Amino acid sequence: MIVDALTPRDLPRCVELETVLFAGDSPWPLPGFVSELAAAHNRYFALRAEPGGPVAGYAGISLLGPPGGQECEVHTIAVAPEFQGTGGGRALMSAMLTVADAAGAPVFLEVRTDNTPAIGLYESVGFTVAGVRRNYYQPSGADAYTMVRPADEGTASP
Repeated sequence: MIVDALTPRDLPRCVELETVLFAGDSPWPLPGFVSELAAAHNRYFALRAEPGGPVAGYAGISLLGPPGGQECEVHTIAVAPEFQGTGGGRALMSAMLTVADAAGAPVFLEVRTDNTPAIGLYESVGFTVAGVRRNYYQPSGADAYTMVRPADEGTASP
């Protein structure tokens, strides 16, 4: 599996995956992806089975705040059903954590409380549950955990 930059030409495939993976929770439309990819404070990554191949997964993280006081927020992470369990989610998470670690920033995310595989991945890379957001996902009304990974000060850029 290869992780590289998500590009505008990848976005229609991301929309397809959204409708499969997040059908009950307001999947992102194409304009949402276009806006997120264009924002200067965001970094989006693609997972591919081979160089130049179609998107098998995607992930995005924002870096917010002034230097020395930055924090990161995972906006999304998704892997196509046929690639789940192959390490693709871990590879995407690693790419996002590299962004956070370079800034010495903590990372926040939300995850459905019933998404056991994702919670296991997040815990394995240092996230802990910080709270619960009731009825966070709409229209399903599913609850979310807010999870946080402390800043890795040892890898921050000077």
